[in-house]
Amino acid sequence: MEDSFVHLFTTPGGYYLYDINKNTILSLQKEQFEVIKNNLSGNQDNSGYGNHTIDSVNYLRDLGFLSSKRPKEMYNPISDTLIYHLNNKVKMITLQITRQCNLRCKYCVYSGNYENRGHENVKMSFETAKKGIDFLIENSKDNERIFLAFYGGEPLIEFDFIKECIKYYEEKGEGKEIHTTLTTNATLITEEMLAYLCKHNVNLLISLDGPAEVHNKNRVYCNEDKGTFEKVMDNIDMIKEKFPSYLDKRVTFNAVLDPENDFSCVNDFFADFQEIKQSNLISSQIADYYKKEDIEYSDTYISKLRYEYFKLFLSKVGYLNKKYTSKLVWRYYGQMIDRYNRLELTKEIPDKVHHGGPCTPGVQRLFMDVNGNLYPCERVSETSSQMQIGNVDTGFDVDKIKTLLNIGRISEKKCINCWALRFCSLCAAAADENSNLSMEKKVSHCISVRNYVENLLKDICTLREFGDELDLFKDIDSADWQI
Repeated sequence: MEDSFVHLFTTPGGYYLYDINKNTILSLQKEQFEVIKNNLSGNQDNSGYGNHTIDSVNYLRDLGFLSSKRPKEMYNPISDTLIYHLNNKVKMITLQITRQCNLRCKYCVYSGNYENRGHENVKMSFETAKKGIDFLIENSKDNERIFLAFYGGEPLIEFDFIKECIKYYEEKGEGKEIHTTLTTNATLITEEMLAYLCKHNVNLLISLDGPAEVHNKNRVYCNEDKGTFEKVMDNIDMIKEKFPSYLDKRVTFNAVLDPENDFSCVNDFFADFQEIKQSNLISSQIADYYKKEDIEYSDTYISKLRYEYFKLFLSKVGYLNKKYTSKLVWRYYGQMIDRYNRLELTKEIPDKVHHGGPCTPGVQRLFMDVNGNLYPCERVSETSSQMQIGNVDTGFDVDKIKTLLNIGRISEKKCINCWALRFCSLCAAAADENSNLSMEKKVSHCISVRNYVENLLKDICTLREFGDELDLFKDIDSADWQI
């Protein structure tokens, strides 16, 4: 049992074992937990425990639990059908229609604080955009629904260009269920723009970080160190007045959480923000991949964030009305559901397996820059030779995509022995050093990933102890937490 591929953890109300081979969590009695813990540490002396406890642990072994089997190789099974997915299952394309921006947000990945390009006076040609849309249509033959997204810089700088693209997209996408999204800083929105976006059912993602003192700290104009909060709020008021149903149904607000700010201050702002009571709100942390300096999280920030998780959990087990919970943390519950649904009883772990984390590059969130170069998503560095997975004229570079898909190979010896491998969130971006993929850089994230997964499993088990069925759709709509 010393080599059993399992992970033990406790909650205030119970003792648990996560069996990696079986991919399931077992609730244990305290004595069973202690016997297994002793044996895992190499202590085979169980004389202090009763025969019933010893027999029950041995019975678990008879059922196939506590196995020492590890995978032998990191290999993503999608590799076998990759070309089919790339040719037929592409879900979306995000067009970087301009590298210009009227803001200079201090946490922006193009701000100079990241290993990435900077802002440039460069925009996409309509011929390149049409090729990108054609590429999506051609490579999504098996998808009924497809998604086109506009990204920058600030895409509204090129609004006439956006209208041309949407017209072409609607013509070429006839017969499919088409969706369109635009990410904006909301400083350039006009009534004319909104009328068009509303008419064409364009989903709008507006960046808003919180009250003026928080928002204006990072989100400033490019030509002066002046915050944008007042302008954004004026435009939100205009949307509310002129297009109230559009605000409620098609507008989502994204708050980038800066750990240097007071979380409670941000949370209170959105709780009292009447204009978006019916709108969706999502939150994201400042991007840490490619950042030149580490992001520091204070104990105060973390404790306040965890308190909001606690309130959310209370609401899920009937001790608190949902209206007193923070929308900023609703997405975490969706992540819990996703992990919970992965706990599907198996016989044993395959010899060839890959840790969680990598999407299928080019299929889930394909990103195309102004020059037609293709990347797995908009979050990777555009200066990285590793991340450029093709060009709209020449198609996908399948060999590069296979490398990113199987990023676990560079840390294989560590991954095949990691208890959290099924729940790992590390993709190739965690290993990217622009010129090469680094094992050392990738594994530097492993401790935080394991801590996150353990906390997630503890939260799942605690909620189950109090009777929560972990049903996402019971009282929180999926749009509340999805990107």
